Amino acid sequence: MNDEYDVIIIGAGPAGLAAGLYAARDRYRTLLLEKNGLPGGQIMLTDKIENYPGWQTIGGFELIDRMKQQVENFGATIRVGMAADAFKRLGDGRIEIGVNAGEAVFAARAVILAPGSDYRRLGVPGEEQMRQAGKVSFCATCDGAFYRDKHVLAVGGGNTAVQDTIYLASRFCKKVTMTHRREEFRAQKVLVEELYSQAAKNIDVKLPYVLDEIVPSADGGRIEHAKIRNVKTGRTENMEVDGVFIFVGMQPNTGWLKGLMPLNELGYIPADPVTMRTAIPGVFVAGDCRHQAAMQLATACADGVIAAMMLKEYFRDPASWKAGIDQDKLAW
Repeated sequence: MNDEYDVIIIGAGPAGLAAGLYAARDRYRTLLLEKNGLPGGQIMLTDKIENYPGWQTIGGFELIDRMKQQVENFGATIRVGMAADAFKRLGDGRIEIGVNAGEAVFAARAVILAPGSDYRRLGVPGEEQMRQAGKVSFCATCDGAFYRDKHVLAVGGGNTAVQDTIYLASRFCKKVTMTHRREEFRAQKVLVEELYSQAAKNIDVKLPYVLDEIVPSADGGRIEHAKIRNVKTGRTENMEVDGVFIFVGMQPNTGWLKGLMPLNELGYIPADPVTMRTAIPGVFVAGDCRHQAAMQLATACADGVIAAMMLKEYFRDPASWKAGIDQDKLAW
């Protein structure tokens, strides 16, 4: 075993860094393990953030760099290239975390799970290139304002897809074309009714269509056109759009925890939303991997803060975990 800490935080995205700041500031020996080569998670892919309190606008890289420096200034250790893949609660209550297929093992009195989640991709040609160019987005709340009076393509058929399409059309975009691969939406009926009500104004619903390709302009700075295809007829269309929003769900980075702790059917970690406690004593959760998380930068940070603040109560009285949480009422 390499080292022992008061708390190990899995993931150095916004939730993990916020937890690390509060834990280190409380003088707990704090270790953050980040699987990637840099802290930050998916927020590092965002060039411009306009909805984080206190900043009119800030880039993801700059924000994470500031958070990282702040956390380290209070004495926390951040280790990158450390992919957690083993988890074990010992008889004395300590928790062991293994990384990189046995490369190292760390132990702590408590763990905060903040591995985040990733947007599901379609995997179509041009998707990644145009994402890097800022023309493909996965979050209407995050990026809708950049498409004021523009025409965008929205892809998806669930509740989030329908809600976010309505949000784009009613708040920002001149026109939204929405495609779904089935002939009916999977979203709740009341949301679909609202969608078609808004469609009378500025939404063009195309069923059953799929997005086959996002074609970049010659300079790679914008979308030349999006190629969509009718699933039934095979007919294709080239559509000029300013941006593409892909709403096909999220995937929590919790695969390594399967069989090691309770997860819901989608892989999210159930927890008490007031204390961030999971079903396992000494293990908290924070951020987008938590079931029913709001999937926003500010709320991910809030989760991390709450989890770190709850450490004090747990360390003072570990038995309070069992007494203070009804396992049957965890947010599933």
